[in-house]
Amino acid sequence: MREINLIVVHCSATRADRDFTENDLEVCHRHRGFNGAGYHFYIRKNGDIKNTRPLEKPGAHALGYNAYSIGICYEGGLDVRYRPADTRTEWQKHSLRVLIRTLLMDYPGCRVCGHRDLSPDRNGDGRISPEEWVKECPCFEVTSKLYE
Repeated sequence: MREINLIVVHCSATRADRDFTENDLEVCHRHRGFNGAGYHFYIRKNGDIKNTRPLEKPGAHALGYNAYSIGICYEGGLDVRYRPADTRTEWQKHSLRVLIRTLLMDYPGCRVCGHRDLSPDRNGDGRISPEEWVKECPCFEVTSKLYE
C-alpha cells in the first residue's frame, strides 16, 4: 500500500440542479486523458458514497500531490448560473464527515484540505488566501477540525 498523508476535498464543478453521476465523472475524466475517474470517492447529492478509484492507485486530482493523497469529490459546486457555491446537501455533508472520519482512522495524522488550499502561496506569507486560489473548489472552507 502507498503512503497516505493528505486527504483532498473537491467539487465536481457542475450545477447542483442537474445530475452528474459517477459514470458522467468517469467519461469526463477519460476525455481529459485520465485513466478513469481521478478521485477515489465521489459523493452524490443523495449522500451515496461511490468508490471511483482503488485507494492503492494514486489519484489524478491534485497535481503534485497525487502520489500520497486521497481525493474525494462531491457532486455539485456551481449554482444555476454556473457560479461557484457551496451546494452540498445535508446528506452530502453527513457522508463527507463519515467518510473523512473513517479515512482518518485508517490513515491517522493525515492533513485534510480543499483543492483550493493547494494553490501556490504567491505572496509568501505561509497561507493560501482567496486571492491566491487557482480555483474555488470545493466552494467551502475545509478544515481538519470539521472531522475530528
